[in-house]
Amino acid sequence: MASNALLEVDQLKVAYGGIQAVKGVSFKVHAGESVSLIGSNGAGKTTTMKAITGLLKPKSGDVRYGGQSIIGQGAWDLVQQGLAMVPEGRGVFARMTIDENLLMGAYIRNDADIAQDMERVFETFPRLKERRKQLAGTMSGGEQQMLAMGRALMSRPKLLLLDEPSMGLSPIMVDRIFEVIQTVTQQGVTLLLVEQNASRALQLTDRAYVMDSGEITMEGPAREMLTNPKVREAYLGE
Repeated sequence: MASNALLEVDQLKVAYGGIQAVKGVSFKVHAGESVSLIGSNGAGKTTTMKAITGLLKPKSGDVRYGGQSIIGQGAWDLVQQGLAMVPEGRGVFARMTIDENLLMGAYIRNDADIAQDMERVFETFPRLKERRKQLAGTMSGGEQQMLAMGRALMSRPKLLLLDEPSMGLSPIMVDRIFEVIQTVTQQGVTLLLVEQNASRALQLTDRAYVMDSGEITMEGPAREMLTNPKVREAYLGE
């Protein structure tokens, strides 16, 4: 399967000053699959995502997308190449309307299908359509998460990175968000999911990596992880 690895993280190390937060992490995401990265708070998951997307400069190692190193490239370059991320905390444009936020997701595009894709987002998130002229900053956390995901989808990503999409949401909204993630993967978008709700993440994805103290400590099919005694004890509360 190595030939169709869309994303390859190779011996990635990231440090904050003298503290090494990511200690030589390596993993792959193949085209068309969904992969989860699970672990406790402080394991280095979000730091890894930020390094992949150019928000943090690695100390060493490499990140390859489509076979090419993307170290040193910024978010603008990566979105143009089909790599989009929904960051932890959502990051919507608070003083823009829902419509304006979604159009920002399509800022790299000049094709004739932007309006059609916006309607598709509204079909996925009917609540956004109801409030399309509302300022994003006045929406609930769950609605902002919907908007952040919709905005990322407007760029037509080949690879979608989601960082803690269920954080701080009500159980009903968590269910809705995971339904949407499943729909997106069924549409053929490759997914890398960082999620503290390990049970939901493992039920949703094809493969999983467990991260602890800046290192990958376990990997395998997500369904097998669900029944692994060590994973169940450490991350599923059993």
